[in-house]
Amino acid sequence: MTSDLQQQFDFLSEIERLRQVDRQTLLLDGSRPENSAEHSWHLALYALVFAPYAPPGVSIPRVIQMLLLHDIVEIDVGDHPIDEPTNWTAVAEAEDRAQKRIFGLLPDVQGQALKALWQEFEAAETVDARFAKALDYCQPIFQTLCAVSPPVDHMRVVKENLTTGRATTLKDRFPEAFSAANTLLAGQEIEDEAFAARLAFLSEADRLKTILRASRIATGTRFENSAEHSWHIMLYGWVLADHSAADIQAHRVLTMLLLHDLVEIDAGDVPIHSKLDADSLARIEAEELAAAQRLFGLLPEAQGDQYLKIWQEFEASQSPDAIFAKSIDRVQPVLLNIATGGGSWIEYDVTLPQIDARVGAKVARGAPKVWDHVRARLLPWFTEHDRL
Repeated sequence: MTSDLQQQFDFLSEIERLRQVDRQTLLLDGSRPENSAEHSWHLALYALVFAPYAPPGVSIPRVIQMLLLHDIVEIDVGDHPIDEPTNWTAVAEAEDRAQKRIFGLLPDVQGQALKALWQEFEAAETVDARFAKALDYCQPIFQTLCAVSPPVDHMRVVKENLTTGRATTLKDRFPEAFSAANTLLAGQEIEDEAFAARLAFLSEADRLKTILRASRIATGTRFENSAEHSWHIMLYGWVLADHSAADIQAHRVLTMLLLHDLVEIDAGDVPIHSKLDADSLARIEAEELAAAQRLFGLLPEAQGDQYLKIWQEFEASQSPDAIFAKSIDRVQPVLLNIATGGGSWIEYDVTLPQIDARVGAKVARGAPKVWDHVRARLLPWFTEHDRL
């Protein structure tokens, strides 16, 4: 009989495929299409940053969860640009089949809970779902309007979307975004300084999609980037929350994991198995703190200070929430290395004692059952390659 933990890891491994689904929208620098995994991370950040504009009664933690899940069905059905002729009834039927298969990988109770949240988003009848939909509608618009050099056809789609398309619903669901989008479309500056500051932060955050990590995606075809990594570990933190060694607030864990790698925009990614001396570690810590202060300083002061404190709590790894978040941050790269036949373990000549010290000790501190499971899965590789 398959254990709950194995089912959860089967789900987490399957949804990794979302990063292979390309969207029509480009990164702000125009270098490539955005994929659906990093898009989902960016939307979660939109929800957190634009929380002050949410209608009364909206639960931002639930909105974030909806946005983390909403595109998972694209693993099976792909993304469908809104401006292309599409049989939307057939798409809806295919997406329903996809959600049953994908959420069916989880233990039944958990799978049903995630399925219900996905269906709530699709129905768009609750205040949470309507605000989540509004964010999903406005992010591609700002992704185009704030781009370095937006393609002419993308600008056409934005204009049509705001005048006759689904984005017209923003007038009621997120009027501040609707006004700002039309202002930018007209070539003018946004008058609402707080909104403009938040949008500038979200645009700067787009750069995280260009920061490459040491781990390759499960297909081995390319290195993962830090934005899609952040999306994936947020799902890890959510799905595996019941295995925490202490009582935690899952929404705070997700917030930490949502924000934790933003500093890499300035400081870059530092592979966990890099050989660094004390001076190098101190320099990296200073660079990351400076990056956090710069990035969160783009936001209105109170909001920026709040996020800086959350990031610092994660880095200190002393509270139960931060300890668990740090644990989960160490788990996902292990699974990618297993999937890619060793991955960065080969490049950095990693041994099992090194894994136990640098990864296992941190994971076991926050989620000992998770580490027991993961270690059993990695042991055959280290045994086969004589790295014990």
